[in-house]
Amino acid sequence: MWRQQQGSAAIEFGLMIPLLLTILMGLVELGDAMYEAMQVNSAAEAGAMYAAKNGFDAAGISAAVVNATGTQGIAATPAPAQFCGCPSAAGVAPVACNSTCTGNVTPGQYVRINAALDHRTILPYPGLSLPTTLTAQSIVRIN
Repeated sequence: MWRQQQGSAAIEFGLMIPLLLTILMGLVELGDAMYEAMQVNSAAEAGAMYAAKNGFDAAGISAAVVNATGTQGIAATPAPAQFCGCPSAAGVAPVACNSTCTGNVTPGQYVRINAALDHRTILPYPGLSLPTTLTAQSIVRIN
């Protein structure tokens, strides 16, 4: 009986190793994508901090976004934009600069900062629409 079972563990391991490697690669890919998403968010926040400190300077904000992390390929896309807005429950509502907000308040000056990174997969996955673009956005009031 014992002789008939010899080698069965090696066969089972050989059958399971492709599944285990597939799971491992999926975890590595997910971790890489999450790390890059955090880097994109950090880059957008760095641009917002630059705008809050220095005011609207599209070139300076873009440089802050690009140089915020060590991740290559992060871009300030679309370019930083200045707009007037009124605070609302859903965020900042863009309005004309010469209008008034609820409560007869003058609209504030805001800057919208965007960051984007093209995420490339480690291995090709048939049937999935990859690569994808990771994006983040920050809005900061500058006055």
